[in-house]
Amino acid sequence: MTEYPRPDRFSLAPGYEISRVLRGNWQLAGGHGAVDRAEAVEDMIAFADAGITTFDCADIYTGVEELIGQFRAQYLNRRGAEALAEVRVHTKCVPDLSKLGTLTRDQLQDTIDRSRRRLGVERLDLVQFHWWDYAAGDWLQAAQWLEEFRIEGRLQFVSGTNFDTDHVSAMLAAGVPLRTMQVQYSLLDRRPEKRMAELAGEAGINFLCYGTVAGGFLSDRWLGQPDPGAEIENRSLIKYKLIIEDIGGWDLFQALLVTLRRIADAHGTDIATVASAALLTRPLVAGVIVGARNRAHLASNLAISALKLRAIELAEIDAVLAQGRDLEGDVYTLERDRTGRHGAIMKYNLNKEEA
Repeated sequence: MTEYPRPDRFSLAPGYEISRVLRGNWQLAGGHGAVDRAEAVEDMIAFADAGITTFDCADIYTGVEELIGQFRAQYLNRRGAEALAEVRVHTKCVPDLSKLGTLTRDQLQDTIDRSRRRLGVERLDLVQFHWWDYAAGDWLQAAQWLEEFRIEGRLQFVSGTNFDTDHVSAMLAAGVPLRTMQVQYSLLDRRPEKRMAELAGEAGINFLCYGTVAGGFLSDRWLGQPDPGAEIENRSLIKYKLIIEDIGGWDLFQALLVTLRRIADAHGTDIATVASAALLTRPLVAGVIVGARNRAHLASNLAISALKLRAIELAEIDAVLAQGRDLEGDVYTLERDRTGRHGAIMKYNLNKEEA
């Protein structure tokens, strides 16, 4: 097996570094199949030992915060406090759609405190705030409550996920110092570049990117394959297939895969690695979040940071993408329309009430 160096690191703030490849843990959540909890903890230890020391999770990923809490305790026992100090855990605060209109400060604090208990920490590292419907409840007040919790010491950084540019601007104006914004960002979905990148650059906000391989579409598996049409059952693939259709269709997508395969050949790697590594070259991108169910994905995750693409290769990718169309709207606009093609497949009430 190829030996890869430890991933590059990115400084989000003095004394706060993350690995530029973050391990996503949504695949460990309930609904994705049975999880061997002891084995899952061993997998996390292997990732941290290899240098992927930043873990992404959410309060709505059933069972995942607890698993990461177990990993942290085991890592402390085996590697010591100095090693554990390099581990960062980024969770999310995602109130259910049905509860937005009645959400109180106490309820939101209970959510934050529940994440602290699950993760076994006094202070959460970074909390990424999400709000399903801007018209339901008071999202700005909730963001301000999170900032109050930060001042109280319950969390170190307030961040966001899937807010559009105007709402990010409003939070900044209201005194909520967002540190990062987690966004769906890939070679196929470049909506963060349309408006938000300018604001983020001015405000010192960095992007943490998910969906960099478009649910698996940006991989060798789909090179040369016919358009699957509607014959897709996986909800994630349906989501990204809609993106492919909106930017120009299957022929354009195949042209992109051919280009990525040619670049991958030059580096002895695969299409998925090139697709994620390309995102690390984009301005303001601090890291890419890559799903990994177990250690079998560790080498491929390490390969992302190790791959250094040349300017001419990035230009070849951009030349293909220039033939397509821009996606409609700002960050996450399509997904917020619950009656539209993109929003209709989303799930909105995912929290569990257990402590």
